[in-house]
Amino acid sequence: MSISRVTQSHLAKGDFDAVEGEWLGRLEEEPTDLDYFVGVARALAGTAEEERARFLLGMLDDQLKEQGLWAVRLKLLERAGSLLLAPEDLHPSILETLDRRHSGRPTYKGLRETVGLLRATHDIPKTWEKVERLENLLAFDVGAVVFMQGRGAGRVVEANLGLESFKVDFERFPGLMVGFKAAPKLLVPLPKTHVLYRKLEEGPALAALPPPELLRITLVSYDHPLTAAEIREALAGIVGEKEWTAWWAAARKHPQVVAGSSGRQSYSWAETSGDALDSVWKAFAKAEPRKKIDLLRRDAARDPNLRRRMAEELTEIGKQAAAKEPGLAFEIWFALERSGGASAELTWEPQRMLSEVSDPVRLLSGVEDRLLRERAYTMLREYRPDWPAIYLSMLAREEDPRALEVLADGLAAGPGSAPRDLERFLDGLLTQPHRNPAAFVWLAERAALDEALRARSPLRFVQQILGSLTRDEFAPYRVRLAALAESGGTVPRLLAHLAPEQAAQAEEAVHRAAGLEPYRREQLMNALELRFSGLRKESTPSLYALHASIEVKRAELKQILAVDIPANRKAIEEARAMGDLRENFEYKSARQRHEYLNARASALNAELSRVRPIEIAGSDLSEVRIGTRVHLRPGTGPEAGSAERRITILGPWESKPEEDVISYESDLAKQLLGQGVGAELTLANKPWRISSIEPYTS
Repeated sequence: MSISRVTQSHLAKGDFDAVEGEWLGRLEEEPTDLDYFVGVARALAGTAEEERARFLLGMLDDQLKEQGLWAVRLKLLERAGSLLLAPEDLHPSILETLDRRHSGRPTYKGLRETVGLLRATHDIPKTWEKVERLENLLAFDVGAVVFMQGRGAGRVVEANLGLESFKVDFERFPGLMVGFKAAPKLLVPLPKTHVLYRKLEEGPALAALPPPELLRITLVSYDHPLTAAEIREALAGIVGEKEWTAWWAAARKHPQVVAGSSGRQSYSWAETSGDALDSVWKAFAKAEPRKKIDLLRRDAARDPNLRRRMAEELTEIGKQAAAKEPGLAFEIWFALERSGGASAELTWEPQRMLSEVSDPVRLLSGVEDRLLRERAYTMLREYRPDWPAIYLSMLAREEDPRALEVLADGLAAGPGSAPRDLERFLDGLLTQPHRNPAAFVWLAERAALDEALRARSPLRFVQQILGSLTRDEFAPYRVRLAALAESGGTVPRLLAHLAPEQAAQAEEAVHRAAGLEPYRREQLMNALELRFSGLRKESTPSLYALHASIEVKRAELKQILAVDIPANRKAIEEARAMGDLRENFEYKSARQRHEYLNARASALNAELSRVRPIEIAGSDLSEVRIGTRVHLRPGTGPEAGSAERRITILGPWESKPEEDVISYESDLAKQLLGQGVGAELTLANKPWRISSIEPYTS
């Protein structure tokens, strides 16, 4: 509390006895109110009552020492020490206070030396800088529980004064060293009430708590709302993977849990159930109409009165939207019906809207909820005789593949269907896919499972899929298009329908597919060459390797294709979302990783396409072959050595020259291959004789 108006009035009148009386009263009631005491003392000093100020501060100082309020006393010395004490007494008082405050800490004295608190005692401003550094470091004293981004919670187990670093044991990173200077930037001390602190100290007791109570402890531990993923991460090890779904369903139903209404779904804990309802209503009142629908669906069950208020507001919005935004009104009607808040007096029910609206395409295009749009398509066939024409119009506008499936299936068969119109539409997609990108991608994906579609125009289909990869209209669909070129996808399956005279054109389309990653292009080229032998170029030499080495390389390729490349794509998208790509280190790093992974996948794919296993069992040992071990004895002559050598000849993947395991491609191996027992030869200017040949054993 700062100086009151009454005190200011006493000071202005010079009634210092009254000021002193107020001071003594405050001293009894609240000796920690430094704003008041320091403010009054400075005001007294400013009116030539410096001695009185020093006397009153001395009383406060004695009170703080008597009650052991050393942290408050340290703040008093910092804010008013020059007024309270003589300059030569201030530094000893600071040290005394620190000693009393931290004497029980194991590394206090060592850290006091490290920050230089006993040096330059006359420089008080520097002393306070050292005190601040000391206090910061003591927050990470041995035994402290801290949090580090990417590491989680851990315990400080050692303070190395010589190396000026803390040793922290994290669950997955024990013994991590953090320097004194880096500690305040990287580590966050956790209070004993924090969920991560309690996880370390009382994990089993925490796990035994009811779900809502454990969620409360988690949410109040942070000064910001948490997403479900963040809550799950915080409780990892407390709530098991198999238990999570049931635990989360039970925990978030508590009436004091408040879900955020903007951005990513996040959760916080309200002081009371009433506060929670107020928060939900305020969020609802500020939300745009479709967000109101989501909030009604999510929160209406909290309270009957809240549901009624939400339903009334959405009813009014739906009534006004029926003419101008019929799609929105359609969604609101079903939301009210599901919540039990629909009024019998509503005059814009879906059946009437679908049957009477003059522009049904406008209505359907305005329904953003995909499931409701599919429901509207189904209802349309019952209420509109002109539904085939509407379906055809929506085929050109619809973007969701499942909704496109509903439209196409409806036109293909059943009462009133229009299969010929559908066929013409599909022909148009194959001829000019850029006019309806979403529908073309859906058609290409559907062709993977539909033999009749693949047989329709296979060469044209291949050319259009591969050509679309670089067209701007298909930018949102490139990941889906690229997946069509993978093994088992549409493009490899289309190759089976090509006629021999179309093979060269298909090969050219694959070769020119700039949007295709190199390893995928090579896979398609190999598939074409296998089907059409006339496309095969001059054969590349075989690569020989042990079965185990081949499996290792295949596993590496699988890891890159199935795990690393998808993870890298996700990293690129996340980095791109961070902003300016010119200054975005994460984006550049992810792109470099992308180039490396694709180059590595391409190289592995090429090598595995020509690899042949080295067969050891039953190999001919009459001469040196790949997969044999050669025993060499020194030959005769002045240059001959004295020790025998044993050389193993395997493939380049197994080569270890330092262990005398060499590749058959090496110059030394080429000299040995084909030689029999007893053969004499010169290796590195020394004469040798082959004494025996045996099969390789690991």
